[in-house]
Amino acid sequence: MAFDISRRLVLTGAVGATVACATACTTTQTAAAEAAFPANAPSADPDPELLGPRGGVALLSRNENPYGPAPSALKMIEYAGKKGAYYPDIAGAKLAEMIAERHGVTPDMIAITTGSGEALSAIALIYGQKGPIVAPRLFWDTTALYAVNLGMAEIDRVALAPDMSTDLAAIEAKVTTDTGLVQLCNPNNPTGLVADPVALKAAVVRMSKLTTVLVDEAYMELADDPEGNTCIGLVKAGHNVIVSRTFSKIYGMAGIRVGYTISSPETAAKIQSTAMSWISGVGLAAAIGSYNDTAFLDFSKGKIVEGRKMVITTLDALDLEYLPSQTNFVYFKSGKPANDVAKAMKDRGIYIRGQYMDYTDWTRVSMGKIEDIERFCKALPEVVGA
Repeated sequence: MAFDISRRLVLTGAVGATVACATACTTTQTAAAEAAFPANAPSADPDPELLGPRGGVALLSRNENPYGPAPSALKMIEYAGKKGAYYPDIAGAKLAEMIAERHGVTPDMIAITTGSGEALSAIALIYGQKGPIVAPRLFWDTTALYAVNLGMAEIDRVALAPDMSTDLAAIEAKVTTDTGLVQLCNPNNPTGLVADPVALKAAVVRMSKLTTVLVDEAYMELADDPEGNTCIGLVKAGHNVIVSRTFSKIYGMAGIRVGYTISSPETAAKIQSTAMSWISGVGLAAAIGSYNDTAFLDFSKGKIVEGRKMVITTLDALDLEYLPSQTNFVYFKSGKPANDVAKAMKDRGIYIRGQYMDYTDWTRVSMGKIEDIERFCKALPEVVGA
């Protein structure tokens, strides 16, 4: 029943008394709540091992950047935490504007998702139903496999070239109008190799006339020449190309989950509509705070390159084969089963990746904190029996 204030109550002044009582009661309740939950109440101490590696573990298996998030991101994370009661409507548009401004595109060409993984999964679902996803034998296939496991796609893997690079000619030979998607990863994971930019862009343009081409550039900011290697220019030129990027790598935000794609407005809308959820305000705020933080990006890249040189120096000393990486990991051939190498390292509290597909004696080690890389470099001679 609707609450009715009668004319009689108004005339007798009973309403005023009722309102006064309600106000007093509300004030009392508010005071009680503030006493129970004071704004400056100390929070419980968090478990130091709740997130990240356990104490004593050198986590060199996930291609993370342990030097992030940047101080500029942390400042915005604190702000966003205090605003956590609200849906982050404006923040997504703000981040899209920042990304668009940097790359010379329009905001409607940007799709922002919970890590680039969500966008890549959405793309696999959208295009995998049209035909096979043509890709190199080794690439970051987790998101494509997401669609495969749902019975909505299949992957047509193309063997790598003899030097372990992506064989663009062999991939192009597979592509027809019946191909659902071409998926490339540049720099590639797990090999760490960057494709020749001239050959890559020419092949992508030709293939995009037959089907959609996705270029996963999760590690592009770590490449020697990001501007020269990126395929974003092909999107701007109107080709049927999607480029994906992430805040998980150089920005050190793998646990905060923000990524994006750059494509035509129509494709961006399709990706955004297929994404399963929306990003937290914390993630968006952190991305906005650190996106143009060049000082932090330079610092992170410097640390990653420093660690990579340490690993390469060790591999050279042991006369072990490795691929020339432009990422935050190195793929090397130990001469022993990769899973055995990973287990021996794990026994020493050092986590690295084991075997990928049938590359039995190739192992991937990620860059982490310098002291953790030192542990890896000291342990490697004993583990490989050198």
